[in-house]
Amino acid sequence: MELAQQLFTYMLLVVGALIPIANPFSTAPMFLSLTANFDKAERKKAAKLCCLYMFLLLTAFLVSGVFLLSFFGITLSSLRIAGGLIIGYLGFRMLFPPHVETEQTTKATNASDIAFVPLAMPILSGPGSISVVIAIAAQVGELATTRELVFGYLTVASGIAISAFICWLVLSASGKVVRFLGQGGIDAMTKVMGFFLISIGVELVVGSITKLF
Repeated sequence: MELAQQLFTYMLLVVGALIPIANPFSTAPMFLSLTANFDKAERKKAAKLCCLYMFLLLTAFLVSGVFLLSFFGITLSSLRIAGGLIIGYLGFRMLFPPHVETEQTTKATNASDIAFVPLAMPILSGPGSISVVIAIAAQVGELATTRELVFGYLTVASGIAISAFICWLVLSASGKVVRFLGQGGIDAMTKVMGFFLISIGVELVVGSITKLF
């Protein structure tokens, strides 16, 4: 029962951290802009491909995370603090976005042109998402038995899959989402998600410092 609760906590942590970082609601307007010259079928293909790439990319870091930590000699506490700082920084950026005017000049002609870059990487699975996955992978690596390790990795992978599925749902209905929320609603949701990201980042840093001492 204790293991099941721990694994469920991992899944909630993955989904709870990845969704605010990926923030598909604020990505929806950009997705519409990038796919402006696509037909309906091609736009759906772009949404499916970028979320599939998101899942594959983050799962690859999940599997290789512990090896990367060992190779670079990074401790779990150090990684959690670094990940917490990155997540907190992203949260502050979402709460207090820089006023930078951008111009979309993309000339994508099909889903493959934009599915991996920039949608899957770095928008949906950037440094913040990767740091979260590696940090959780390191925690899973501390489980005692091989059976627990397997269930741990499967649980985190399931959390990544759920996050990618949620992103796919939002991007597939991006037109309706933008019309329903409006720019004000998207800005408000972005700030709320930013606040939760800051909270998650603070928890990672404080928890790691507490363990160090």
